[in-house]
Amino acid sequence: MSDTPRDNEANSDMHRARTTPQLRLSPIWIVPIVAMLIGLWLVYDNYRSRGPQITLTMSSAEGIEAGSTLIKTRNVEVGRVERVQLSEDMSHAVITARMSPDTDALLTEGSRFWVVKPRIGREGISGLGTVLSGAYIQLEPGSGEPGEREFEVSDQPPIAPADAAGIRVTLISQLGNSLRTGDPVTYQGYTVGRVEEVDFDPEARRMNQRIFIESPYDRLVTDGTRFWSASGVDLRLDADGIRVNVESIEALLGGGVTFGVPDDLPRGRAVEDGATFNLYPDEESARQGTFNRYLEYVLLVEDSVRGLSRGAPVEFRGVRIGTVASVPWQFTATQPENRGSFAIPVLIRIEPQRLGIENQQIDLEEWDQRFHRLFGRGLRASLKSGNLLTGSLFVDINFYREEADNYVAETFSERTVFPTTSTGFAQIESQVTALLEKLNALEIEPLLAGLERNLTASEAMLGEVRELSASVQGMLDDPGTRNLPANLNASLEALRETLAGISPDSSAYRELTGAAERLERTLRDLQPVTRTLNENPRALLFDSLDAEDPIPRAPRSN
Repeated sequence: MSDTPRDNEANSDMHRARTTPQLRLSPIWIVPIVAMLIGLWLVYDNYRSRGPQITLTMSSAEGIEAGSTLIKTRNVEVGRVERVQLSEDMSHAVITARMSPDTDALLTEGSRFWVVKPRIGREGISGLGTVLSGAYIQLEPGSGEPGEREFEVSDQPPIAPADAAGIRVTLISQLGNSLRTGDPVTYQGYTVGRVEEVDFDPEARRMNQRIFIESPYDRLVTDGTRFWSASGVDLRLDADGIRVNVESIEALLGGGVTFGVPDDLPRGRAVEDGATFNLYPDEESARQGTFNRYLEYVLLVEDSVRGLSRGAPVEFRGVRIGTVASVPWQFTATQPENRGSFAIPVLIRIEPQRLGIENQQIDLEEWDQRFHRLFGRGLRASLKSGNLLTGSLFVDINFYREEADNYVAETFSERTVFPTTSTGFAQIESQVTALLEKLNALEIEPLLAGLERNLTASEAMLGEVRELSASVQGMLDDPGTRNLPANLNASLEALRETLAGISPDSSAYRELTGAAERLERTLRDLQPVTRTLNENPRALLFDSLDAEDPIPRAPRSN
């Protein structure tokens, strides 16, 4: 039987809870309160145990993965990458990383980050350990104040730690002398440092290179030091001959920079960190850069300046005292009025420092007055050959007493004109020109006609000689001529046999000797007869020479 509505209402009123005021906390709330306190403590502890969050920017996030790429220092994990995204202008990557607790001291203004991954460079292969583990970000703590949270990640690892002992200097050069990060810095062929950073200043149009020289070689850098590019092989061909200078093998392959103190300068004092030097293209240019106090003069050369170039030496009796500054210089400027011909202006510099004079002892005005006095005594400049192979010229200064009275002071474009004289090449050229004029004045046609006749006669004589040679060749080719040596040998052999037959031991020789002896005896027997006939030829007809002449008898009559 079902309940009536009234019964249901009565039952509802009977079971309705009635609130009564509680004077103390019920024990049932202790568990949730404790759980809430533990949760708050865990949240606080987790927040307190979390390290600082940093933002890293880099040009490319190659090899970086959110949640897996680590941040290490001295091969110890100190953080992890949480997020990788593009910047708002999409020009670079922005990396958000969470550092480990108690790493605030590592995050200073001088801290540096870079990506460690496999690289192949001139020093060899590095980062091979990341082939399996993946790339990671290396942190190098700085020495500034802690609290920095934004950093840039470098593409290349630093050359030297920020706290490494040594010195960092900046080199300024033109674009053609630029270096690359990691290039060696050498001193007398020994590597003492590296190029850390290279950037180009578009407004000044020059390269700025920061180099690091490690200790103890930093003591070699003084205010008298000069830096120049090391090309690996320096080959020079000048008046002193051929010179070859080879730097280290590393500089030979990739270039670099070297430094030293020129012999003409004192060693100087040590410089502070961050000093600035000029980077010269070669050692010779570095040496020339030390002579910063000079006098400028203009040579008005009426001869050819071919072979004379900027940087050529200016010498006085073999001693270099200056440098050619420009060829030509102010070419379109007005020439002095007293000159009848157009001259090529050449700007030269007289550098007294080359004579071993210290800077504080150089009085340029006094030197200028001294040169003006020497001009009146015959001091002249001329162009001479420095190398016959290259044809290079240099400026030679010497005294020419015969021209001392011809000096007239001149100026060209507000510069004093250094008097000049004709060079030896100009004199040779004039002599050659005179010789050519004399040759042109000669009557060549009769000489050519006589030469033609001589050539004709010579040709006829050559024909006769050719015929004679043919006749001799024919005679030599005759079989009888060819047999002549054999016949001659046979005759000599017969003569040899004949001479062997009349030797002292042969019978013919003995018979011939006996006959000769008999002939000798016969001749001795005939000597008295011969003597008598010589004395009285009548003895041949009469018996006695003392008898009277016989009387002939009368003829018989018949």
